Amino acid sequence: MDFETLIRAKNELEPRVRQLAAHLDPDRKALELEQIEEKTTAPGFWDDPEAAKPLLKKRGVLGGDIALAKKLNAGIEDLETALELSREDPEMLDEAESLEGSLRKSVEDAELRMMLSGDLDSNNAIVAIAPGAGGTESQDWAAMLLRMYLRFCERKGWPTEMLDYQDGEEAGIKGATFLVTMPFSYGYLRAEAGVHRLVRISPFDSAKRRHTSFAAVYVSPELDDTINVDIPEKDLKIDVFRASGAGGQHVNRTESAVRFTHLPTGIVVSCQNERSQIKNRATALKVLQGRLYELEQRKFLDKVAAASGEKSDVAWGSQIRSYVLQPYQMVKDHRTGEETSQTQKVLDGDIDAFIRAQLLAKSLKNES
Repeated sequence: MDFETLIRAKNELEPRVRQLAAHLDPDRKALELEQIEEKTTAPGFWDDPEAAKPLLKKRGVLGGDIALAKKLNAGIEDLETALELSREDPEMLDEAESLEGSLRKSVEDAELRMMLSGDLDSNNAIVAIAPGAGGTESQDWAAMLLRMYLRFCERKGWPTEMLDYQDGEEAGIKGATFLVTMPFSYGYLRAEAGVHRLVRISPFDSAKRRHTSFAAVYVSPELDDTINVDIPEKDLKIDVFRASGAGGQHVNRTESAVRFTHLPTGIVVSCQNERSQIKNRATALKVLQGRLYELEQRKFLDKVAAASGEKSDVAWGSQIRSYVLQPYQMVKDHRTGEETSQTQKVLDGDIDAFIRAQLLAKSLKNES
């Protein structure tokens, strides 16, 4: 960019930075953070780690908001300084252009973050992937989706923990569930819930015919003790079995894995990442509670949409996105129209544009 273009870019970004920083309100949140820090030093606070979790979660969110506000303010100041220096030293234009690009990305990320205003958007996310009908084809597609989401989290620096992983019979997976331990990961990833469709030349078909495969992605919040989802024991079918995925020496030696089937809804969850059956039961129950909570929220939204004469786009089973690898290259989101021909980048975890478009569409819909 030349100097005048960078000046216009800075003038366009500056009010957005100031608005975001004001919305984040770092001074007020710094006071809240001080109060929380005082509570964490009180005698007995760490005696009950589970009871401490909600407060620690809030501490993390406040700290993140304060850091984001500081980053935005520092970014606009650094850009102004670089532009001033470039008046005397044209070689500083490259530095100014780099700072403008970094600041623009930070602003866009912060604006996206501001769209996450749901009650549980700040929670960790539990992501489950299940292949559709079609045997090996769909199981391989489910494994591709799992890799895509794990790569997305890796790019973001979001820690993940595999809760359940079941290998396919020939290739791919029969199912997988993982936990994303990052504030607001549920708010971002819930945009991915739905059915994903793949069209490609099958690597498992000797005749090299084109196949269409489906896999479902379920995203639910990790619930804390402030939300109680009661599940009567009579509604559960509980199975224990030997772990079959990666998990250390205990795999296939002890019946430590646990599977819960919720009889009223047919939802099935399992966990096999711990050596202890008791720990796997506790984790599986937490996953099931999150799935049931999300299901009830979606039923409520469906009723609201039906009452207003609209077709809900959040219903389970809705086909949200197609990934076409043959005869052309295209990934298209059917809810927003967002599309790209960079299919490999998407499958490598570059799905930010799709998440942004869906969250923006939701935000605009809520404002109208």
